Amino acid sequence: MIEIIEDDIKNKIYEIRGKQVMLDFDLAKLYYCKNGTKDINKAVKRNINRFPDDFYFELTSVECSRFQTGTLNVKRGQNIKYLPHAFTEEGVAMLSSILHTEVAEEASIE
Repeated sequence: MIEIIEDDIKNKIYEIRGKQVMLDFDLAKLYYCKNGTKDINKAVKRNINRFPDDFYFELTSVECSRFQTGTLNVKRGQNIKYLPHAFTEEGVAMLSSILHTEVAEEASIE
């Protein structure tokens, strides 16, 4: 069993658009996705009917700029190729039920 430290999760919860969310790149690390956010995006696209607008949304470039100096560690002059997706609590729960990683399966069971 893989141990996830609760403080690590709390530090990755942000408030965006008045909702508490986790970002796809943090979830990819948390769930040990081999291909990072690519695995998350594929899983969501395969199961898009399980992700209504109140479960996840794509950040705007303005919202994303808030993370360019901190969380994303993007250096000056670099751009983000794809805008991150934000998952609400319900979206995170749904994501854990469709991802095929050991950590996601454990989270889904709990």
